[in-house]
Amino acid sequence: MTTLIQGLCSMATRGLLDELAAAYAQRTGVPVSFLAIGGVEAARRVSAGESFDLVVLASDAIDKLVAAGRLAAAGKVELVRSGVAAAVRAGAPRPDISTEEALRSAVRAAPRIAYSTGPSGVALMALFERWGIAAEIRSRLVQAPPGVPVGSLLARGDAALGFQQLSELIGVEGIELIGPLPPEVQITTVFSAAPGMGGAKPEAVRALLDFMRSADSTEAKRRHGMEPA
Repeated sequence: MTTLIQGLCSMATRGLLDELAAAYAQRTGVPVSFLAIGGVEAARRVSAGESFDLVVLASDAIDKLVAAGRLAAAGKVELVRSGVAAAVRAGAPRPDISTEEALRSAVRAAPRIAYSTGPSGVALMALFERWGIAAEIRSRLVQAPPGVPVGSLLARGDAALGFQQLSELIGVEGIELIGPLPPEVQITTVFSAAPGMGGAKPEAVRALLDFMRSADSTEAKRRHGMEPA
């Protein structure tokens, strides 16, 4: 029996990697399974020594784990570029976010604003600081707990306007996508993959990575709101 390739990823790439894993298994007969958890927790578990054949996280997190000797530097590859989008609860008014100024006005007008714990959330807070509105809206910010989709906060009415990577907002019930952030302030995260150190099946992992970077994966990446890196 072919040995399972066990991967770890953050929630942003969960849907894509599940689809690619299933396609690869069907094509090759090699089973692949990804455990999807919050990115901060995923990095902590790898840093603490937990072993996985393959890890897919934001590139800066992968780089830190490589530097710490937890992942293999030679095998690191960039997989996708993921942008941030905005959403509201289903049926709620859809604010204009077509320009930077319109987006800024929408944020200032929102009674509650939800954002994530991931890299996009950090960048969003930096944007609010740059706009000079961070102090003004601080009491109205709602940060989703690690691993909890921003969309779920919108769906149950805990926030009126939410921001997260498009891949994590697609398909969430009870919300409506407004669209991506305008180009001048778009927040893009590159997600990379790297093999675990001392893995027992490096050739199998390399073959999987080759497939995940190939043109055969492009349609799936775009369907999940991302672009090939």
